[in-house]
Amino acid sequence: MIVLNGATKHFSDYGVFAFDLTVERGSSLGVIGPSGAGKSTLLHMVAGFIELDGGQIVLEDADHTHSAPAQRPVSMVFQANNLFDHLDVAVNVGLGITPRFRRSHQAMGQVAEALAQVGLAGFEDRRPVSLSGGEAQRVALARALVRDKPILLLDEPFAALGPSMRQDFSSLLSAMQKEQGLTMLTVSHAPTELNGLCDRLAFVMDGYVAALGETASMLNDPPHPALAAYLGRRVESSFDAH
Repeated sequence: MIVLNGATKHFSDYGVFAFDLTVERGSSLGVIGPSGAGKSTLLHMVAGFIELDGGQIVLEDADHTHSAPAQRPVSMVFQANNLFDHLDVAVNVGLGITPRFRRSHQAMGQVAEALAQVGLAGFEDRRPVSLSGGEAQRVALARALVRDKPILLLDEPFAALGPSMRQDFSSLLSAMQKEQGLTMLTVSHAPTELNGLCDRLAFVMDGYVAALGETASMLNDPPHPALAAYLGRRVESSFDAH
């Protein structure tokens, strides 16, 4: 479970970002909104990369407002994958277990299991430079999985993928989230990619959550005029002038 209670950060260049949000245990929430609205800030608050100026963050029923990133029950897949080109796939994944990863029998077993889960069995000796964009993204996901944390954060997981790869990766994420009961929070600039992956969507604008609802409803019948504009649609409702 993820709970943000008035989680607030003041930025001199961007103003105040303040979030109230709950993601139920075992559910999947997508976060969408225009550039600069606060999507990544929200994600980094949960991960512990941003120190709050006020409010509270509760993860898995424990207060983690001031916890260091490594102390939080969270794994994160970054937009750029953050793979090390001079290390093979096995070590890149194993760094999720420990920064002092060594090729012990037990550790390599964990790596092999994670790679198999993401459809990359046998890739241990490959180098990142030899991987496609989709394969590199799966290696980053495998590294997150070996951490064995109940909360998975994804920052623009589809940004570097082509249309067919996006669908494949979305299907993989959805299956793994359900199978492992992960609580998943996904930031994306591609709202339609979250349909089928996320139970709900949060629309962020101007540093706060402006709308929240079931994914299909948010995409097909936007409850907020700014969301409708973001999706390129017009809302025939009380928002229109009479």
